Amino acid sequence: MNTVQRVAVVTGAGSGIGRAVALALVGAGWSVALAGRRAEALERTAEAAASPDVLSVRTDVTDPDDVGALFTSVRERFGRLDLLFNNAGTFGPASVPVEDLAYEDWRRVVDVNLTGAFLCAQAAYRQMREQDPRGGRIINNGSVSAHAPRPHSIAYTATKHAMTGLTKSLSLDGRPYRIACGQIDIGNAATEMTGRMTAGTLQANGELAVEPVMAAADVARTVLHMAELPLEANVQFATVLATTMPYVGRG
Repeated sequence: MNTVQRVAVVTGAGSGIGRAVALALVGAGWSVALAGRRAEALERTAEAAASPDVLSVRTDVTDPDDVGALFTSVRERFGRLDLLFNNAGTFGPASVPVEDLAYEDWRRVVDVNLTGAFLCAQAAYRQMREQDPRGGRIINNGSVSAHAPRPHSIAYTATKHAMTGLTKSLSLDGRPYRIACGQIDIGNAATEMTGRMTAGTLQANGELAVEPVMAAADVARTVLHMAELPLEANVQFATVLATTMPYVGRG
């Protein structure tokens, strides 16, 4: 068993993919800081983890002060940071045409999915660069929407395409400091956010279709593999999806 303390921050850890990844990391011996807007949901994840090496920090990733307080808490509790799983995100309004999307809804998706990811990555980068031993890893939660959109999903799709640029820039700029950055693009994991998949999802031809889903634990195993590579190796991009979902050939 690896006895070296490894420390991770997981955003959006109160449910879904974030909870599954946090539990997988704890199960593999990691110390994990759980971040998210809902304190009660974070506590449920912490209870499921049943580990003394779990820290819950209520965090709004769109607030620079909240993000700063999160990483300060991690440094004070654990002394270092080895992994950020940048997972917090929102779909925004479902199936709203471009012409009807309110500015406030566009801004909310951009603030959470893109600005929030940047703020957390920036704070992690600063800590990883200065700590001893230097370095760490950032894994961004992209989406298959980073490659192919769904109808009426312009805000979500735009932010997930932008996440790919964020990942590439962090990966390049982190090289001198042993900071690796990769991205996992997920398709149809069974979570609260994807509940509508089993009821019918709008397709490119205008029809509604029930789509297959996969277990969030399958995603978590992939993140764990990416996280536990030595810093000399990196999974730059990985796509994990329900095998028969309409992605290859979508539209």
